[in-house]
Formats: sequence, structure tokens, C-alpha cells
Amino acid sequence: MYPLALNIDQRLCVVVGGGRVAERKVWGILAAGGRVRLISPTATPGLIELADRQAIAWTCKPYTRADLDGACLVFAATNSAAVQRAVHRDARAAGLLVNVADAPELCDFQVPATIRRGDLTISVATGGKSPAVAAMVKQRLDRFLGEEYGWLTALAALLREQILAAEPDSERTRELFGQLLHDDIVDWLRDRQWDDLRLHVERVLGRPVAFDPESLTKEKP
Repeated sequence: MYPLALNIDQRLCVVVGGGRVAERKVWGILAAGGRVRLISPTATPGLIELADRQAIAWTCKPYTRADLDGACLVFAATNSAAVQRAVHRDARAAGLLVNVADAPELCDFQVPATIRRGDLTISVATGGKSPAVAAMVKQRLDRFLGEEYGWLTALAALLREQILAAEPDSERTRELFGQLLHDDIVDWLRDRQWDDLRLHVERVLGRPVAFDPESLTKEKP
């Protein structure tokens, strides 16, 4: 498998199926900013609620080939082997990437177990060989990686803009970030030791920096 972070913001993804597996696929798409077209005669209460809130577009009917029109990704998550094969066949014929639940041999891509900390995304995949192993590793990482890693990502993005404006040389940029990012900075963020954090950043950069440390911890609207 080729690991890839795909931007699906505001792009259409088609999910065929209305059960719990389909619901998990839908939530993953929405978390990445994608648009969902759900195709299924029935749906879980959670999917129905999403449709009622117009968070997804649910077409309450059996699958047909035309349901894939305009899609960038296709997910087959039904309990019918015949429908799964039809979705796979039609997606391949249309040149669309397709994920077929519980059939890794038919998948163009796998959906990894994912942890999100702000803009930081950590994914664990096993090539479809063992979702249980991926889930176990995710759980272990989830306990270890706190919200401070999302704050660190936001801080690094902010500092990167300022560093690139003053130091366009990429080698010098890598050197500065090598000095900025060490284990203590994660502890300072976790414990909200803003004075230590600012002192460290300004010492490395050799100048005052413009950022509000507490703003890093605020949730995005």
C-alpha cells in the first residue's frame, strides 16, 4: 500500500450501505471535510439524524450505477455480496477509487485507524490484514499522544510562517526547527508553562516572536 494523505475537503464521497460500518465510513469522511452521498434503502439512527440535519445527502433506495456520478471516492459497505461486487465493478469502470468493506483484495485504498489532534493526524494501517491490530496500536498511541501534540502542530505552523519570512533558506529553516522541537516543548505545552515556552522560542530564534500561547489551546469553531 502507498501511504497518502488525501485532501477531500468539500469533495463528494459516495457511501453505499446504511449499517454500522457505513456509519463509521461517513463519520470519517465528515471529519476530513468531505461531502457524503449515502445510498441505501435503510439507515442507522445515527445516519438518519445526520440526514435530517442535512450533514449528509441520503438517497433512500437500492444502489444503481448512476449513484457514483461526481464522486471522488466510493465506499461499498453493504451486507450484500452482489451489491458489493456491483459497486466495485462500476467504480473501477468509471476510474474511481473504491473501498469495499471486509474485502481488502477488492480495495484500491484502505481506511486506517486514525487519531486526530487538531491538524495533526496519525494513521495506522495493516494493508487490510488485521484491523484488530491497527485498532490496538491506535489505542496505545491514543493514550500516549495528548492534546498538546495538536497545540504543538499549531505552534509550529505559526512559527514556520515567521521563520520563512525571515529565513528563506530551507537548510537554515530545518536547523531552527531541529532546535525548537525537543521533548521539553511538549511538556511545556501540556503543563501550560507559557513563560518557559516563549523564552525557549525566542532564545532559538534570537528575537521576540509574535504569538499568543493560550490561543493554541482554543478549539476551532
